[in-house]
Amino acid sequence: MPRWDIFCTVIDNYGDIAVTWRLARQLVAEHGINVRLWVDDLHPLAALYPGIDSGALRQTLCGVEVCLWPADFPDVEIADVVIEAFACDIPDNYIAAMAASAVKPRWINLEYLSAEDWVAGCHRLPSPHPRLPLVKHFFFPGFTPDTGGLLREHGLIDRRRAFQASATAQREFWTQLGISPDPAACKISLFGYENPALPALLQAWVDNPTPICCVLPDSRLSPQVSAFFGENKPWQRGNLTMHRLSFLDQDSYDQLLWACDMNFVRGEDSFVRALWAGQPFIWHIYPQADNAHHAKLNAFLALYQRGLNSGSAVQLTSFWHCWNQLPSGTLNWQAWQSTYPQLKYHHEAWVEQLIQQADLAINLVKDQ
Repeated sequence: MPRWDIFCTVIDNYGDIAVTWRLARQLVAEHGINVRLWVDDLHPLAALYPGIDSGALRQTLCGVEVCLWPADFPDVEIADVVIEAFACDIPDNYIAAMAASAVKPRWINLEYLSAEDWVAGCHRLPSPHPRLPLVKHFFFPGFTPDTGGLLREHGLIDRRRAFQASATAQREFWTQLGISPDPAACKISLFGYENPALPALLQAWVDNPTPICCVLPDSRLSPQVSAFFGENKPWQRGNLTMHRLSFLDQDSYDQLLWACDMNFVRGEDSFVRALWAGQPFIWHIYPQADNAHHAKLNAFLALYQRGLNSGSAVQLTSFWHCWNQLPSGTLNWQAWQSTYPQLKYHHEAWVEQLIQQADLAINLVKDQ
C-alpha cells in the first residue's frame, strides 16, 4: 500500500486544515492509500471533526493517521509521496531524509485554489531544490481540465441531489438543528469574515417583503450580527429571523449548504462546498495585502459568468464586489434577489460542466 505524508500548518482560519482533512480522508477511502496527516495545531481540526483528541500525539480516524507536528520534529520513516499543503515548510530533518533515500519520494507543493489564467501554465511545473537531489512539483487546484481540479468525493453530487429531493431528509435536518423554517421563507446560510457591508444587508433582509430565515454558523461575522440585534432575543426583526449555531462539523455544514436556497461562504473550503451544493452563493474571498485577492475574485467571476445573461452578470458582479469591499460594488439586495432564478439555473449548468472533470484526489493519484 502506498504511503503518503501530508503536512499542514494552521494559520488563522480553518481553510487549510479543512482542505487537507477532506483530501486525506478521500485518499484513504477511495484510493486505498496509507495517509499520515501532520498538523501543527489540532484544535481547529477538532472543530471540523469532533471525534479528534486535540491533545493526542498520534491517533487514527477515518483510516487517517493524524499526527501532531511538533517543533522538534522526530526522525520518522519518509513516505512515498510527500505533500506540503499551501507552501508550508517541511521540517529540515525530514527533507534531509528524503534526500538521503535511494528512492526519492514524489514531493508536491499543493497550492491555493485560483481561477487566474497563469495557473494552468504553472500546474505540475518542477522546482529543483537548490542544494539537494530533490525536485518539488507545484500542483494547482482549479476549475479547468488543465489544472488539478477540485476536491469532490465519489457520490457527493448524488447524495446532495437525493437530500434536496427529499422533504423528509430536509425536515429531519432542520429538526436536528432545532430550527423550524417558515415554509414561505428564503433560507440563507451566512458564513464569512468581518464585513462592513453586513449591517446594510441585514437591514435589507429586515425590510424584505417576504420572510427570510438566516442561519449563522459561528464565524467572525457573529459579533456583528449580535451588535445589530442588540438585546433582542430571539433574533427577529421585521421579516428577518436569525438562528445562531455553534461551529458545524464538515458533514453537517455540507447539509446546511444543501438545505439553504442561498449561501454566503468564505475562503476556500466552504467556497468549493458551496459550488457542489448547487445553489446560488456569495463568496467572501480571503483578504490579502495590497488587495491581491481582488484579481483572484475577478478571475473567478469571469470564468463563472460565462453563459450567464448580461443583466444577471452585472448584478452578480456588483453584489460580490460590494461584499468584498471593491469600490465598484453596490449592495442591492432586491436586484440580486430578482436575478435568483437565472443564477440558480446557471449555477446548476455550471456544476454539470465541472463534474465532467476529474477531481483533485484522482488527479493527484494519477500524477504519481
